[in-house]
Amino acid sequence: MTRTWQISGVTDAARARIATARLAAAYGVPALERTRLTTALSAHLRQCLTKGGTWLLTLEITAAAAGEGLLHAVVTPAADAGADTVPPWRTTVGCPEAPATAAGDVVAEDPEVLAEALLGADEDTAEVLEELAAQQELVAFHREELHQTNQGVLALHADLDAAWRAQREAFAAEHTAREEAESARRRLTFLADASAALTSSLNQDEIVRLLPDLLVPEYAGSVDVWLFDGDDRHRPSAHPAAAVRAARTGRPQYAADRPGGLPGVDDRPPSALDPARPLLCVPLPTRRTPLGVLTLSPPGESWDPDDAVMLIELTRRASIAIDNARRFEHNRDIAETLQRALLTDLPTTPGLHLAARYLPATHGLNIGGDWYDAFRQPDGSLITVIGDVTGHGLHAAVMMSQLRTALRAYAVDGGSPGQLLTRLHVFLHHLQPDLYATAVIARFHPEDPTLTWAAAGHPPPVLRTPDGQVRTLDAKPGAMLGIPLQQEIDDHTVRLSPGSTLALYTDGLVERRAQGIDPGIERLAGALGSFRSAELDEDLDGSADRLLYPLLSDSERDDDVCLLLCHIHSSAAELTRTPAGVAAF
Repeated sequence: MTRTWQISGVTDAARARIATARLAAAYGVPALERTRLTTALSAHLRQCLTKGGTWLLTLEITAAAAGEGLLHAVVTPAADAGADTVPPWRTTVGCPEAPATAAGDVVAEDPEVLAEALLGADEDTAEVLEELAAQQELVAFHREELHQTNQGVLALHADLDAAWRAQREAFAAEHTAREEAESARRRLTFLADASAALTSSLNQDEIVRLLPDLLVPEYAGSVDVWLFDGDDRHRPSAHPAAAVRAARTGRPQYAADRPGGLPGVDDRPPSALDPARPLLCVPLPTRRTPLGVLTLSPPGESWDPDDAVMLIELTRRASIAIDNARRFEHNRDIAETLQRALLTDLPTTPGLHLAARYLPATHGLNIGGDWYDAFRQPDGSLITVIGDVTGHGLHAAVMMSQLRTALRAYAVDGGSPGQLLTRLHVFLHHLQPDLYATAVIARFHPEDPTLTWAAAGHPPPVLRTPDGQVRTLDAKPGAMLGIPLQQEIDDHTVRLSPGSTLALYTDGLVERRAQGIDPGIERLAGALGSFRSAELDEDLDGSADRLLYPLLSDSERDDDVCLLLCHIHSSAAELTRTPAGVAAF
């Protein structure tokens, strides 16, 4: 259904408005929507009349879903109005029901009819106002509910704010605790690593050089180590007054223009040598007197108290490392002096040349029980021996000297190499049940071109024949000397010819941890076989040096090395012709 009204004046507009309201009411449009429709239409028609001309109002009813309809209102200018460029005005409302009777579209000009229409509009307005009042009451009710809710929300917000503050404080405390724990872990890790580095060396100078590398720049700006020489801790020299006081009192001192508040540290005035820089002077303590003083400047303005405690503990550990290094060096010097005093001056024998080398380990205690000896027996034979006492240090050197002395004493009574080793075995077992040794004894006799040897747990001798062939004398050896086992060590013999060379050695020459001992013996045999007989005849000492070089240049040695070369000169027959009664080869 479509209805159209032509509007050119106020009366036309009023009739059109009344017709629209009646039509909307007839189609069941609610009063609120109906009032919105007519109010919007009146406002737009007022604007149209202000512009002038003739306007057309078209109302159209269209079907919608579920039996409902739609009321479309469109205002457009008339074709002869000259305002066809103005866009049409449109609005649409829903029509819940169809009218029982057809709604009229003509509104009479009778004033009573207009008045009745006006009263109808007032009824719609009154109905809207009633609904508005109900809505206002509902709004007031909800406003009160909202107010109560807001009060609860405000209280909740206050609780949440208090909980947030408490949580923030807890987070801050946890963060602080975590930072402190991380700092403590970092200090402990540094202290452990630094202690391991300090104690890994037994060289005092190396430990002193290591301290600045450990502390600068994280824990100190500079490091000075003052080690006492004699009683110079009582002489100020060029050291800060706080360092001298630390040396005399044995307490850490802090020299600065303001107190440091460091635990266990005495505060002192600034140093006259460097008044602008704080100094922490920590003595290097021992059970007797301080070894020296460690003077530090801070990496920044000052130290954290916990860092200062860690530095004092590190100084104590450095002092222990330095003291151990000093003790080690003292014991090493004693043992080295003793061992070198016991090394034999090799006898000179026509036709038989001897050359010996002793090399201490390149690191560690440097002193072991390796030893060699060469001496004559009463029957004119020459005894050569090389051995190794288990262990290192002064004790091993002393036991080596006792074995050497015992062997010489037993050899006075004669006896073959096997018999001498058997007697040494019994001697060592009763003298030191928990100490063991290995040894090889080789005997050369001037009237017999036969070498007699015996071994007890020792690497086998290596023999080079005049033609350059090399063999290992590995006939059945005895067990180590001193083990809780009764044994008779056998003698072995081999024919010797002029130009032959016998090499006796300790395991430090041939044994390497990663390879074992057999490859080293093979290298020794190969090196010995590379020499010419003339080279050995002319310079056996130089040959010994050249033999050692390729065998020891591959790695650091952690054990001592002994080498004893016994070479029968190629012209031994001529060299051994001596006056009657003189034993010679």
